[in-house]
Amino acid sequence: MAQAPDSLSTPPPDSAAGQRLLLLTGLSGAGKSTTLDVLEDLGWETIDNFPVRLLKRLVSRPDGQHGRLAIGFDSRTRGFVPSDIIALVKDLAERNDLTVSFMFLDCAGGEVERRYNETRRRHPMAQDRPLREGIAAERELLEPLRRWADIVVDTSDMSANDLQGHVRDLFGETSPETLTLTVSSFGFARGMPPLADLVFDMRFLDNPHWIEGLRELTGEDAPVAEHIERDPAFGPAFEQIHDLLLTLLPLYQAQGKAYVHVAFGCTGGRHRSVFTAERMAQGLREAGFSPTVRHRNLGSRAADELERERR
Repeated sequence: MAQAPDSLSTPPPDSAAGQRLLLLTGLSGAGKSTTLDVLEDLGWETIDNFPVRLLKRLVSRPDGQHGRLAIGFDSRTRGFVPSDIIALVKDLAERNDLTVSFMFLDCAGGEVERRYNETRRRHPMAQDRPLREGIAAERELLEPLRRWADIVVDTSDMSANDLQGHVRDLFGETSPETLTLTVSSFGFARGMPPLADLVFDMRFLDNPHWIEGLRELTGEDAPVAEHIERDPAFGPAFEQIHDLLLTLLPLYQAQGKAYVHVAFGCTGGRHRSVFTAERMAQGLREAGFSPTVRHRNLGSRAADELERERR
């Protein structure tokens, strides 16, 4: 394996003939756990602190695997001898059924020290000596692996979100990762949705429940849709909400948010919220998103008591 510069390196593509293996190490506190969490979200199988001596046995199973496996290890891992690890991985890299990458997470000593002081965790190599000395000793131990790694990422100036985005850029099949978007409707009279990220109250619109012939219909029916669209407040409000979502959703994606739930509410959850959710989902599809639509109270009975309380 060739040594990589201290910058963003592009890992090799998935092997068409076998398993993709990523070995991940680096300084304690540099972000290994965060990196493994992101890889797991991206569909990788992940193992942390796996005994190095068992690595060859793990990837030698004759089960025809074609997946992606990331293994994290550091100075705490049993059998951690850098020269032995390099020799082992060189052997693995010669196999035709494996695509092997080696990633090293680096970080400035002062930043590692700050992180450990903030979390009040003990550094694995500073059990009986000052933290700074433990960090320096670990850096010296790991230096052969850093020189040999084909992907080196310096996290000194990265927040956790920055590192998450960096890992997605390196290993995600799409960039940014596809957002799972839900657009729903609900009735305030029947309780707020507990897990919505964005809630829009549509009770400023004229309520079809009190219109003869519309009460038993829902926001999915054309007469109700026509009634709501005729409300002079609907068009401007809808366009502003639509523009807001087109601004926010890409920002959520950039921050690594995998799921966003946008909820529209009205009193009973059968008319105004249902129509608005359907129309908004259509607009978001036209903008390139793929929302799932859910109507929580669409099948609820039309109840004057509920509507009258907030009329």
